[in-house]
Amino acid sequence: MISLRVRIGALLGLALVIGLTGPATATPATSTATDTATVEEQRLDRAAPQEILRRSGFADAAPEFAQALGAARSYTQARAVVVREGSALWRRAVERAQGRGPDGGDLSRDDDRPLYWARLGMTREVRAYQPDFTLDDRQRQALLDALERTSRGQADIRYPHGKGVKRVLVTGFDPFTLDRDIRISNPSGASALALDGTVIETADGPARVETAVFPVRWRDFAQGTVERTLRPYLPRIDLFATVSQGRVGRFDVERTNGAWRGGFADNENVGRTETVPVADPATQPQWTATTLPYAAIVAADTGPFPVYDNTSVTEIPAGGTEPVVRPDGPSPGSTARAGGGGDYLSNEIAYRATLLRDRLGLGAVLPGGHVHTPVLRFGAGNTTEVTDPEFVRNRLDIIAQVRSIVAVAVAG
Repeated sequence: MISLRVRIGALLGLALVIGLTGPATATPATSTATDTATVEEQRLDRAAPQEILRRSGFADAAPEFAQALGAARSYTQARAVVVREGSALWRRAVERAQGRGPDGGDLSRDDDRPLYWARLGMTREVRAYQPDFTLDDRQRQALLDALERTSRGQADIRYPHGKGVKRVLVTGFDPFTLDRDIRISNPSGASALALDGTVIETADGPARVETAVFPVRWRDFAQGTVERTLRPYLPRIDLFATVSQGRVGRFDVERTNGAWRGGFADNENVGRTETVPVADPATQPQWTATTLPYAAIVAADTGPFPVYDNTSVTEIPAGGTEPVVRPDGPSPGSTARAGGGGDYLSNEIAYRATLLRDRLGLGAVLPGGHVHTPVLRFGAGNTTEVTDPEFVRNRLDIIAQVRSIVAVAVAG
């Protein structure tokens, strides 16, 4: 998920309680949903998202959630509904992606888009929710936060106890640049769904993979969603990889990450041009580095796409005023303007995750860093259909190669 500039350059008990207390009188959320929807949620009513939901069986997610939420008689009950339904949405998406349960429609199981659009339908219902009990702005935001965390797998990370199994954490992203093409899928999100809870056999023994998906929104990152999700697990895992969609026809292991936001618009059509905002900015470095075994990953035969050790960055050299591209990494004292992964949210998740690794004192012992996948593209001539055979085949190839890269990284 590289900035445009750099590309051009290179989610029973309560139900029983509610049933016993009688029917609630909350105003149905759908009555005002369109009045309160965000820019991201407003795209939901377009034809392609509705087709994706219908053809995957996820069209019922938001209406059923709204009905359950409308039956809540207190904030506590509403929060329980949100947590239950958010977690159920994540599990439903993972199970579909991994071939468990009904297809729900003719859309291929590996598709990440049903989760994305169903979640937006649910957040839109929370935003418009008008219950018969007092719900202040802080409580509504807490409901939204809980829905985001649970429906993204961020609250569902579980590793086995005991020794003998490596613990791996992989993250993906939502689709993005949706105003350019509303049909877009993100292979990193699809990979997260395919890998969550799976065990990969590696040359160094079995590895249990847990995953989570992150939003393409600057504000969530500034509010600490990456650190809040990863901090409890980094001291207890053996490897992490943040993954996003990058360049056409290739994988990249990004060697260096930069402390700079380049301004490219996010899924809310907001752009930020500034130093990456983190806690304790006085000790914030301009650059962080991967500790993934990049040489082993690049050398291995992991799949049909070439894999590169990307060492390029864009910097303002010490004493300089203008940004320059350096193919072999940053020079001493330079100011970041783009990491190997650009200056968008893929670079930022890599920067935040590796900075957190280092601040926890794990830099010398925990392999972690960022992997960019190839761009997922539709078949030639497809400008209107939400899927096609080449689109599905490419996504499956990318998912399989992400799995292989993780296996090599664990053994490396």
